[in-house]
Amino acid sequence: MKTQHIIAHPANAQEMNVIKAFFEALKIKFEIAKDSPYNPDFVAKIEKSRKQAIKGETVKIDLNDVWK
Repeated sequence: MKTQHIIAHPANAQEMNVIKAFFEALKIKFEIAKDSPYNPDFVAKIEKSRKQAIKGETVKIDLNDVWK
């Protein structure tokens, strides 16, 4: 079975309940993704930084130099 992505924009909780009922009536497995409170570009930058840190691609700054 192939996974398909369907994006719906219900205006309220009642519409969301109708969408859920529709999938359940057709016995279609579904999951509801939680929205991230973060901007996707910001998340991508953080992930890139984490990968750089794992590879050791970091710069060490002496604590005494931070406040200069």
